[in-house]
Amino acid sequence: MLVDDAGHRAVPIWVWADFGVIHLENLLELAGRPADQVISAGVPQELAAQLLGAARARVTGVDIDVTDFDTDELSQEVVVARIELAAPAGTRQVTAALGLALALALAVGAPDRLADAVLDRLAVPVPGDEPLTPFLGRVSSTAPALPWRGLRPLAPLRGPRPRYEPRNLAFAGLDSWRLGGSFLQNAIESHWQDYSAAAADGTAVLSAAVPQPGGFAFLAQEVCAEDHRGAGVVFSGQVRIPPDAGRAGLFLRVRKPEDHGVPLTGAAALADPANRVVTVEDRGDWTGREVAAQVPADASTIVFGVFLAGPGRIELRDPQLTRAGELYQLP
Repeated sequence: MLVDDAGHRAVPIWVWADFGVIHLENLLELAGRPADQVISAGVPQELAAQLLGAARARVTGVDIDVTDFDTDELSQEVVVARIELAAPAGTRQVTAALGLALALALAVGAPDRLADAVLDRLAVPVPGDEPLTPFLGRVSSTAPALPWRGLRPLAPLRGPRPRYEPRNLAFAGLDSWRLGGSFLQNAIESHWQDYSAAAADGTAVLSAAVPQPGGFAFLAQEVCAEDHRGAGVVFSGQVRIPPDAGRAGLFLRVRKPEDHGVPLTGAAALADPANRVVTVEDRGDWTGREVAAQVPADASTIVFGVFLAGPGRIELRDPQLTRAGELYQLP
């Protein structure tokens, strides 16, 4: 949750299975201990802050931008976090996963910034000094609040997660689908506009926006794994890829709580045994493909979608997620 102290209002942000959440929770736990008991050498964000200081750079804030202005809630699916750095060469922004960006801001004491227009539309008035009060009916009230300046985060809220089943499989827009990949993580030269995604007439399109895009991109959806543990899952769909496109296909990833996310290079992603990848070689016409994986008892979420590494595009229609032979019905 982000709290606007000056405006006496708060807005929750759903962050689940994001590979910065573990470190964010660690930092929040450390922040509640007496100063003489804080041991933070094992927290990467603390090390990152020290490295930035040695390079004469500092984090001046984290800007949280909304990519879907029609949303009725904020989540990692509809926001982009950009870390602002001040260095001798000037001000730069680095795009990062939401949980990692929030954790770094917490580690260095930098503010989190959300546009007033978003706050005006989504924030809830907070009576008194307890920001959790408006949300007690839908989340746990056990998370303690921490002092902060400007917008301040609270400990991750415990309670029921958003819907478990796949959503928007008919592609009425890209609601519930997220554009991500290594192209968003390049800290030396910005490539965050190298890929784009769109949906129309029941088809989603992941495409390169430049002739030689940096890194790889994916268009994916993530669902909680509680209903699927101990079974197999299959992600399938119809895809179409032009002959001159780069490497493209379907992928399926079953994530565990300690999973720190998709590797940031294409080679590492293909070598990671947690990623189940099917590269499509048939080009030019629609073709059906599927990829399967087992869901262990300690799984936290399931990520499924399409990927593209290089120029061109990949189109997806009729996506389906199947568990033990049972096909999910469209809402």
